[in-house]
Amino acid sequence: MARVAGVELPANKRIEIGLTSIYGIGPSLAREILLKANVSLNTRGKDLVEEEINRLRKIIENDYKIEGELKRELNLNITRLIRIGCYRGIRHKKGLPTRGQRTRSNARTRKGPLRTLGKGKKRVK
Repeated sequence: MARVAGVELPANKRIEIGLTSIYGIGPSLAREILLKANVSLNTRGKDLVEEEINRLRKIIENDYKIEGELKRELNLNITRLIRIGCYRGIRHKKGLPTRGQRTRSNARTRKGPLRTLGKGKKRVK
């Protein structure tokens, strides 16, 4: 099994699909990487030769931000927005949608599960 950028690539899937299991690599970027490395798109993960794996590893590590480095950069960007206090930063801080979506209804992914407000404790006279 091939190991690239700290991720085990699936052995029985086409390498074009297998590369997408790496955080930061989607279908189009996977195709681009395979063309640069001169590896067939239809090759299975288990059929990769050690030389091909090394070419893939070298191209991915030198040319692209992936996995931890990419996550760290995204986190720093969000932290910067919060620190400067811009509109998007405030929305991130409050856990609300940042790109103009409505929040009166929907937005449950960002806001979390619905917390119903009941009547509360019954008052005794």
